[in-house]
Amino acid sequence: MRVAVISDIHANRQALEAVLASVDASGVDELWCLGDMVGYGADPNDCVNLVRQHASICLAGNHDLAVTGELRLDDFSRGAALAARWTLDVIGDEELQWLSSLSSEATAEQVGLFHGSPRDPVWEYVISTLLADLCFDTMRTRVGLIGHSHVALAFHRTDAELATGDARRAGDNVDTSNAHWLLNPGSVGQPRDGDPRAAWLILDTESGIAHWQRTEYDIAGAAAAIRAARLPDSLAERLQYGQ
Repeated sequence: MRVAVISDIHANRQALEAVLASVDASGVDELWCLGDMVGYGADPNDCVNLVRQHASICLAGNHDLAVTGELRLDDFSRGAALAARWTLDVIGDEELQWLSSLSSEATAEQVGLFHGSPRDPVWEYVISTLLADLCFDTMRTRVGLIGHSHVALAFHRTDAELATGDARRAGDNVDTSNAHWLLNPGSVGQPRDGDPRAAWLILDTESGIAHWQRTEYDIAGAAAAIRAARLPDSLAERLQYGQ
């Protein structure tokens, strides 16, 4: 099965629509979402409904759980907390109910799915080989998908060696048919790796080949929507820099 994997949309409708068009053109069998449909951006209802329509699996991210009330806003940065409070004012009852029904981890096609990590599906950022090693010790599947960090990454570990890992760019491929792997598709709505294009991943669960993707989108339109909603200007400004 060929699946498209997305994460960290953060209510960026312009980015999500562009990625969904690219996903449709790629001919994959399913779409999996690793969470954070809301937060930071100006179109939470549209993004929730688009993911509901297109994704066969969807996880809850920490920003989703902030809006459903399962996490305290005191645990978030100022900008994230302000965006969550604004989202609570505008999100629909049906959309909120659907978010409340989601889990932060799942398993499909012998692949583990986690918003954060196998050790902490909600909060842990896996951005170092040390943390990846600890996650491999915990993970029950050989391959895992993680989001949350907004950076496209791949970590792997063999039985004889400690984990190694690198950031991944558009067009990069890895073969996950051997060893243990943690793959991060990067962020659709707020990339933080210096590339402002929306990030996502195609994984062939039979061959094991993972292929990182980037998609151009209307950054100016997304930024204008954030400003029109009177969310912090920094949330709009950072999009053009991929930070």
